[in-house]
Amino acid sequence: MILKELNGQTPSYGKDCFFAENCVLVGDVLMGDQCSIWYHAVLRGDVNYIRLGDKVNIQDGAVVHCTYKKYPTNIGNNVSVGHNAIVHGCTIHDNVLIGMGAIVMDDCVVESNSIIAAGAVVTQGTRVEGGSIYAGVPAKKVKDISDELISGEIERIANNYIKYSGWYKEQK
Repeated sequence: MILKELNGQTPSYGKDCFFAENCVLVGDVLMGDQCSIWYHAVLRGDVNYIRLGDKVNIQDGAVVHCTYKKYPTNIGNNVSVGHNAIVHGCTIHDNVLIGMGAIVMDDCVVESNSIIAAGAVVTQGTRVEGGSIYAGVPAKKVKDISDELISGEIERIANNYIKYSGWYKEQK
């Protein structure tokens, strides 16, 4: 892991976190417990702050950044950010799945119990309604989310990443 202090700010994290050897955390980054940051993922808190709750997984190649003096990035609890996704200067509430290759832009709010589909682009200033699935370019609501999707996808993936990170921790 590359853990880099910048402008007097050093990334910090809670208990039972996993960091792949080549992930990068820079500056004002604070995360909770049971988080996992995977291969080639970058969390760059250089121009504003990044906050992650508990049970957040930032998957391979994902980028979490923010906007200088305007938009920090806040990510709640039980959130999965899929492979190669970009989360930039926005707020992600609890129990959210950001699909592979999705982009969530500045000043967006993704409310709880939502899914951003793979490849979706959530354009600046969009408010994603809680309990819904947004897909497309630009992303639009495609349907309400079922309780089965909340437990079967959002919660399952977040819990699986705690399990996966445990496999890696056992190897050390």
